[in-house]
Amino acid sequence: MEYVQERIATLHEFGSTPRVGDVEAALAETAVVVPMTARELESPAAERVLSELEVVDPAAVFVPVRASADRIGAVRTWLESFDLTLTVLWCSAPAVEELLATVGLDNGFGKGRDVWLALGPAAQACEYVVVHDADARSYNGDHVARLLAPLTDGFEFTKGYYARVEDDTLYGRLFRLFYEPLVRAIARRHDEPIVAYLDSFRYALAGEFAASAALINRLRAPRAWGLEVGTLGDAFEYAGFEGTAQVDLGRHEHDHRSVTGDAGLERMSREVAAELLRVFEERGVDPAYRTLPHRYVESGRRLIAQYEADARFNDLSYDADAERDQLERYAEAIESPGPDRRLPRWVDASIDQSAVLEAAQPWPERRLESGTSD
Repeated sequence: MEYVQERIATLHEFGSTPRVGDVEAALAETAVVVPMTARELESPAAERVLSELEVVDPAAVFVPVRASADRIGAVRTWLESFDLTLTVLWCSAPAVEELLATVGLDNGFGKGRDVWLALGPAAQACEYVVVHDADARSYNGDHVARLLAPLTDGFEFTKGYYARVEDDTLYGRLFRLFYEPLVRAIARRHDEPIVAYLDSFRYALAGEFAASAALINRLRAPRAWGLEVGTLGDAFEYAGFEGTAQVDLGRHEHDHRSVTGDAGLERMSREVAAELLRVFEERGVDPAYRTLPHRYVESGRRLIAQYEADARFNDLSYDADAERDQLERYAEAIESPGPDRRLPRWVDASIDQSAVLEAAQPWPERRLESGTSD
């Protein structure tokens, strides 16, 4: 147990039930966004998340779902079986694609775009928005209260952090072995505020965060896996050090990804790198790409020695050679980011939230009847 503060306010769990102030009243003004894919249908983790939210009873729950036409009906029926004020958004609906195409936003999709589609309606409906994934088998409903509490205390943005230790093994590999050493490598040469800000988060790639509706409406969401770090860049602009907090959510057990493959960590590292380095470049940081991969690997090797000592101290299994191999793989992702394909801030968007809700209704059979899906 520790009580160290970072440059941003760090709220710890010291073993007692945390005081959450006016959170109960704030829940009446809170929307929770829980992105899902069809694979979460009736999964134990998603079932736990939604059952816990039934107890929390926020004002609204928005579930952006990516599923095929032959699966969305079953997903909708299952989601609507929970006792929640719940809105399902079918993010891969033909009408959504058509709507986005009319304003030039149909080029590419992923988790970031799905969450963005829900953030606009959520911020329009409520004063506060809480976002978290549906794959945490250790999820507890008090995570909503913990994320929400700083907002009721005057902060604008809250990020969750937690330990990724499961089966006597350290996880959280993309954060430990990519994000953290990359930021540290840049921090050794730069003292710009954005570098210190991004270095202050104990789990910058956590999917759990909360923000005021005003900040939500100013997020430029990357379309895919860079969502978490892209969010931090805009949070820095709007909330800064003084308006940001991070909250201890204990220990999380998540689904684990392979390193390689289309949905593996190696591919994710490229998208995270692009958004992280874009955040730096936008705020005057020159990453010095010619030497950055080498500096990143050096930084990562120092951290691996520390992780190995920590694992040995706690009698955890640890494969240092495998982690060093991941460093070399992730180093190939470090390059100047390509074209900026982020989605617009909702305050600047050419479509409105009601149009998104209409297009994303998960009733494909009704569209077929009306002939609007061609």
